[in-house]
Amino acid sequence: QVQLVESGGGLVQAGGSLRLSCAASGLTLSGLTVGWFRQAPGKEREFVAGISRTGVLSYYTDSVKGRFTISRDNAKNTVYLQMNSPQLEDTAVYYCATSRGYGSRTPADFTSWGQGTQVTVSS
Repeated sequence: QVQLVESGGGLVQAGGSLRLSCAASGLTLSGLTVGWFRQAPGKEREFVAGISRTGVLSYYTDSVKGRFTISRDNAKNTVYLQMNSPQLEDTAVYYCATSRGYGSRTPADFTSWGQGTQVTVSS
């Protein structure tokens, strides 16, 4: 059974830091692009960051560039999202998902999804 499990969410002060993890079981992440998405209440799910199979390449939505870093440890079958200097507008449920291709920002291009982890940024 393919399963992605996000963890590491919680309450964080604006300007602090938080690291999210996405662990896979029943699926080898090393052959896939992995993306992080987020969804705030009343809003559509939006792309945050993506990383290539080897981890050499990554891409971000403009609003998180310079603050968030996506990384992966294929030996641990885990992908991370380091969130530095989070802002109030970063509050959302964060999801990880997999894709066979690289570079897409469209949720429909990602197949397996986790259940999400809540990130709440306070002032």
